[in-house]
Amino acid sequence: MNDTNQRIVFFDASSTTPVDPRVLEKMLPYFSEEYGNPSSHIHKKGVAAGEALEKAREQVAKLINAETDEITFNSGATEGNNIAILGYLRANPDQRKHIIISEIEHFSVLNIGYRLQREGYELTVLPTDKYGMVSPDDLKKAIKPGTGLISIQHANPEIGTIQQVKELAAIAREKEIYFHCDSACGAGTIPTDVKDLGIDCLTLSAHNYYGPKGVGALYIRKGVKISPLFDGGFQEMGIRPGTENLPGIVGMGAASELAKSEIPERNEYLAPLGRGLWNGLQDKLKFIHFTGHPDERLPGHVSFWIEFVEGESLQLMLSMKGIMVSSGSACSSNLKGEDEEDLAASHVLTAVGVPIEFCSGSLTFNMTKEATKADLEYVLEELPVIVERLLSMSPLYADYMQKQKGQDKE
Repeated sequence: MNDTNQRIVFFDASSTTPVDPRVLEKMLPYFSEEYGNPSSHIHKKGVAAGEALEKAREQVAKLINAETDEITFNSGATEGNNIAILGYLRANPDQRKHIIISEIEHFSVLNIGYRLQREGYELTVLPTDKYGMVSPDDLKKAIKPGTGLISIQHANPEIGTIQQVKELAAIAREKEIYFHCDSACGAGTIPTDVKDLGIDCLTLSAHNYYGPKGVGALYIRKGVKISPLFDGGFQEMGIRPGTENLPGIVGMGAASELAKSEIPERNEYLAPLGRGLWNGLQDKLKFIHFTGHPDERLPGHVSFWIEFVEGESLQLMLSMKGIMVSSGSACSSNLKGEDEEDLAASHVLTAVGVPIEFCSGSLTFNMTKEATKADLEYVLEELPVIVERLLSMSPLYADYMQKQKGQDKE
């Protein structure tokens, strides 16, 4: 049983965020009182539902400085990325057959790329530097006459790095190449202006910025053709058929409105907490290596790996203390669609040069807006104790110390 008096520190905003109580309050009537279908345009319940749907569309559009009719709703970022890539290629069958993505994309982009490669498309997977940054020069060199689509994420949830999307998109625009940006961990968390970025399509995810799970949106610039991935009705401008998840969409709209007004304040609060955690860990832990860009990163996000220590053990022992974080440990992945699954280290960590033997020691701390300085101090108190305990149990560390003793004798 869980100790109800145990301190809870949720530093796993990379996986999700709690629904803001103000968002939940807006959602609740649409489960029971305002239960109409937005497609029922004749009676009052349907009209009210349609008005709520369009209000949410406007709220999401304002969050990213888009036009209202450039926003379509879906079930979340994975579906959004599929629509953005496969829907574009379906709508433009004569499009050039070379696509470019980066090596640290979410699986819903990576796996699409590998599948398209098996179906005859030419795929280029761009490398990143040690911080997880895609080089604009590398993108320029990768583009060829047959390039028809580029997809580069906005921010990486595992290492926190924020990409130079505006510069990368400008390169694509100059060559008249469709540019998609997966902003599941960007929009709603950091300022995001699609007009300023100059992109064609952007993926949003409500549960990453204090909205409900199971709902997302896609910005599609006017003039860009996208086809639905499955057949049905004409909801969402015919791009995403099926009755809309109205409570979820209302929640996404409310979360977007809050984010639009509160992002500066949230980030001003979280940035020093993140820096404090970074500095505290650097002072207290031996064998620590931080990942991601030191400055161009999500506020309140700290990621690192520790030599000789296994990440899942760290994560488990932290959880026993009520501290909830993410681990970049080895996991079963099927990136290239082989029949059998291989046990592989995090593709993000290997991309930024973390030695495979140390990938399993990676942790991601990503704070929500509810984080406090007391939470930070609690983590800095408990984590070093856990690391020391795990080091004392590590045969790799024992071997290292034995070698060190041998060198000292010499």
